[in-house]
Amino acid sequence: MNGLVIILIGIVVLGAGYLLYGRWLANKWGIDPNAETPAVKMQDGEDYVPSSKFTVFSHQFSSIAGAGPVTGPILASVFGWVPVLLWLIVGGLFFGAVQDFGALYASVKNEGKSMGMIIEKYIGKTGRKLFMLFCWLFTLLVIAAFTDMVAGTFNAFPADASGVAVTDPVFANGAAATVSMLFIVVAIIMGLVTKKFTDMHDVVKGVLAVVLIVVMFAIGMQLPIYLGKNAWIGIIMVYLFLASVLPMWLLMQPRDYMTTYMLLGMIIGAVVGIVVAHPSMQLNAFNGFVIGEGAAKSYLFPTLFVTIACGAVSGFHSLVSSGTSSKTISNEKDMPMVGYGAMVVESLLGIVALVVVGAVAVNGTKPDGTPFSIFSSGVAGFLEMLGVPVDVATVFMTMCVSALALTSLDSVARIGRMSFQELFYEDTTDPEKMGAVRKLLTNKYFATVITLFFGFLLTLGGYNNIWPLFGSANQLLAAMVLIALAVFLKTTGRTGWTLYIPMFMMLAVTFTALVQKTVALVRNIGAGQATFLVDGLQLIVALLLMVLGVLVAYSCLRKLFGKNESAE
Repeated sequence: MNGLVIILIGIVVLGAGYLLYGRWLANKWGIDPNAETPAVKMQDGEDYVPSSKFTVFSHQFSSIAGAGPVTGPILASVFGWVPVLLWLIVGGLFFGAVQDFGALYASVKNEGKSMGMIIEKYIGKTGRKLFMLFCWLFTLLVIAAFTDMVAGTFNAFPADASGVAVTDPVFANGAAATVSMLFIVVAIIMGLVTKKFTDMHDVVKGVLAVVLIVVMFAIGMQLPIYLGKNAWIGIIMVYLFLASVLPMWLLMQPRDYMTTYMLLGMIIGAVVGIVVAHPSMQLNAFNGFVIGEGAAKSYLFPTLFVTIACGAVSGFHSLVSSGTSSKTISNEKDMPMVGYGAMVVESLLGIVALVVVGAVAVNGTKPDGTPFSIFSSGVAGFLEMLGVPVDVATVFMTMCVSALALTSLDSVARIGRMSFQELFYEDTTDPEKMGAVRKLLTNKYFATVITLFFGFLLTLGGYNNIWPLFGSANQLLAAMVLIALAVFLKTTGRTGWTLYIPMFMMLAVTFTALVQKTVALVRNIGAGQATFLVDGLQLIVALLLMVLGVLVAYSCLRKLFGKNESAE
């Protein structure tokens, strides 16, 4: 099939889903444009910051559109393009967007509280503590994975085939690194400017963002930064500390705002390139329910649904919706666009990635290379057909790819800090009413250092040992959030049955994947082929995830299907 037709199908179906199903959910749950949102009611200039609709949308989209919508569809394309396309559309509209919008809605209706604190209100303190522990451990995996990914992208001295670092630096990586560092500095300046001129029109603000992106890109092309991977890991950790503790309006919001224009430019450029090239899908439509042999054998269920997380449904998104975005919504009528709409655009990005890999596929399957390298080279090829010089196209795509991971990385660092703090909150969040130990544990600087320290250890210790569990942990988090949202909707007298199929399916997917992984690890250990750092650590993490998942799911399901309680 022609790739352009697939893109058009995606745009039409996803757009219709947003206008019909998204609005239907908003009407069923209830949107009050006259209600005072937490951002307005609890404005503190740091986390609670009333913001324009597009500003919040840009933060939500750039935070959730990390590496997932590119890597997931490309990796899962080994099953064929048809199952990938179907899951991106069905999962995006009826699973992921519902979860993202639901988490945002529940948080705004509960003083901007995170999912953990909402679980405490409607389910109990034990459920909250178990959930927050799961969330914090999950954020460590994300920090380790994305830090390594971004540092590897910026690394200007990659190794050759023998593993020895080459002496000639890579221009595209160095130029992209310069642009990304300028983004941080310029974001702070733009944050100060927009804070000073609060009545700045959105059109003027948008034009300013685009001009700054062009200027930063031009500087990056002329002054690339050539550093190795380890140096970049240290620099990224310093940036994450700042992103975690500085006010939202000063760094993260303006950075995400500018990044969104860049990412939308990437999507538009890719779509225009596909329109011009209208490539045929070189991928097979369907490769069967089972692929591979022996230890490399994979089953369509649950592998497809674990591999494609962002772009379809991702538990991480709920942490962004309830952790940061909900605290910046200035009017409830903005919630459908931010919660449901950002996920729809991300699903479209996943479809674009599918078409790109389909255009460059070899012998019916994806080519060799990392998903990012496949996507970058494919889109760069489309842009080159539009007359864009190959070096400019390569730097632009490298910059966009790193931005995909970096914008999720700073959000998850802030969310990880908040999750650690909430683990130790009791009846009060006022430091003056806490003991010395609890005051220390809930201090945002201490919580940030602890979170980044363990994330850093995972990065240095070979996070790849537990990376196969990341997808399962992410989808298990989605299942738990969906159940908790169903409890919230039932308790408050709202329609919640639309969440039942997604939550039970995600439970089946994640526990099947975790059980399969555990059985494989036990077999390796039994055969004497295991090492602690590889199989032993994976087994510990898999068992911990399953135990926490069962406990949280049981607490939520018992509340959901127990005796009816009066609506609040």
